[in-house]
Amino acid sequence: MLSHHVLFWVKDSTTAIQKKAFRASLETLAGVETVKSIHVGVPSSISRAVVDTTYTFSLVLMFDDLAGHDVYQVHPLHKAFLEEFRDTFEKVVIYDSI
Repeated sequence: MLSHHVLFWVKDSTTAIQKKAFRASLETLAGVETVKSIHVGVPSSISRAVVDTTYTFSLVLMFDDLAGHDVYQVHPLHKAFLEEFRDTFEKVVIYDSI
């Protein structure tokens, strides 16, 4: 299994409507045939010194292997998300693990 965890910080100027569209677009990524599971979330209310709650959205995708991840990277749904929302990102951090 390969886990692809993406944390998004959107710009302060992003409206509630834009955030709703952003989240909805992330959820469409479940349509990529190599995605085995998906979780789209926001920071929890857990308050501990080691927990980062500064991000806006979290995306966790699971793939069988690196080949599945590579399919995702060039998939039209992923490209469409990037095209529509790239200018919305203030910061993005990705953690990939196997």
